Amino acid sequence: MVTGELRNKIDALWDAFAAGGLVNPLEVIEQITYLIFIHDLDVSDTMREKESIMLGLPFQSIFAGQVSVGDREVEGRNLKWSVFHDFPAQKMYSVVQEWVFPFMKNLHGDKDSAYAKYMDDAIFKLPTPLLLSKVVDSLDDIFALMEQVKDVDIRGDVYEYLLSKIAQSGLNGQFRTPRHIIRMMVELMKPSAEDVICDPACGTSGFLVTAGEYLKEKHKEEIFYDKVKKDHYMNHMFHGYDMDRTMLRIGAMNMMTHGVENPFIEYRDSLSEQNPDADKYSLILANPPFKGSLDAEAVSADLLKVCKTKKTELLFLALFVRMMKVGGRCACIVPDGVLFGSSKAHKDIRKELLENQRLEAVISMPPGVFKPYAGVSTGILIFTKTNHGGTDQVWFYDMQADGFSLDDKRSPINENDIPDIIERFHNRDRETERARTEKSFFVSKQEITDNDYDLSINKYKKQEYVPVEYPPTGEILEQIFELERQIGEELRELKGMLEESGEV
Repeated sequence: MVTGELRNKIDALWDAFAAGGLVNPLEVIEQITYLIFIHDLDVSDTMREKESIMLGLPFQSIFAGQVSVGDREVEGRNLKWSVFHDFPAQKMYSVVQEWVFPFMKNLHGDKDSAYAKYMDDAIFKLPTPLLLSKVVDSLDDIFALMEQVKDVDIRGDVYEYLLSKIAQSGLNGQFRTPRHIIRMMVELMKPSAEDVICDPACGTSGFLVTAGEYLKEKHKEEIFYDKVKKDHYMNHMFHGYDMDRTMLRIGAMNMMTHGVENPFIEYRDSLSEQNPDADKYSLILANPPFKGSLDAEAVSADLLKVCKTKKTELLFLALFVRMMKVGGRCACIVPDGVLFGSSKAHKDIRKELLENQRLEAVISMPPGVFKPYAGVSTGILIFTKTNHGGTDQVWFYDMQADGFSLDDKRSPINENDIPDIIERFHNRDRETERARTEKSFFVSKQEITDNDYDLSINKYKKQEYVPVEYPPTGEILEQIFELERQIGEELRELKGMLEESGEV
């Protein structure tokens, strides 16, 4: 959550756009996004150069020497944020408008790439050199403040705060997934260098970015020293779909900034017939919309066969099953209602996961995880596509703390179940003897089936009642009489003091 000085800086930046004549909120966000990306190109290019030197790998800076901008050759160094931000306002404006922006738009040579598709209609709209100079100075201040908050997903918070200004955040059930929850889900699934990863409701590509960062941390040598695997990582591993072009543009730039050259990020209504994907992905990570508009007539017929409903959270689960190849794994966030809803559609989708696939885990999260934007209770479902069942027992975990307070402030706290969840999930062979009173335990498929496929943890968790011994009634009465006696004495003392002072 953006607070304090950083919030004030962003508000001042927003005011600068308004004073400069740019008042359409969506246009403001897009222009800010472009400028952030231009800044990040410089930062990431420098970082990748340093990494390549450390690894002994060859590296060619995108700003090296003379670079082509249309039919002109210009000095690449002048296109770097760290260089042009010191130019006088008029020169900076000319450089950004005539060189930097066209260079950014045509950065990716593949015209069919996600980046090219979503930058093709990008337009530089800052009207005056003075406004650009003010905006660049403001962004420098904001970047400096963001740099001080290294352990928090401050970039995602800034995007979210910007989106809140157009009063659209949450309108269609689109709440940005907290980065520590995304990281937990990625660590639970342990992506490999061979995976083909998809988020069918990708937004700004948070799951894809985090999966990519995990792979760079855990499989760096395997990916970057193997030509085939590096090509897979750069061009074929990551797939994301969404229906918001602004989000897609941010997502494509976000992936490129994190070193993925050509993610497949596309405008698509994942639930409709325009999404033909089936038996394609080995890993799905997602937090699909829980509510919002749905064109029931456009919903793919094969999804309605699994569960006939207009509820997007149920249809997305059916979609995940269809999109994964056999052996594919999924970790997704669902509202609590999916776990215990009594409608036929709710029961049908739970039955599908238990009977036809292999449901592995249900992690119940506290209702404050998505605050301050939503107080909805949610859970994480983890399952593997088998098409022939395989569920023997399901592992449940009752998360009670995620490292942040569960109020609107979401302040850091010491209590955090996430490390324990990851450790226990990957060592479930040690979980078999756990009692139902503990944070985690197994429940047999038969018991779940007997309970109408109910997956809510409260259905199976047992409360441990600790007997409390109270003193005998007579002793309690004596204590009350003694308190009354003391109160009487003190009242008499107070009355005497008031009489002496003449106030009574």
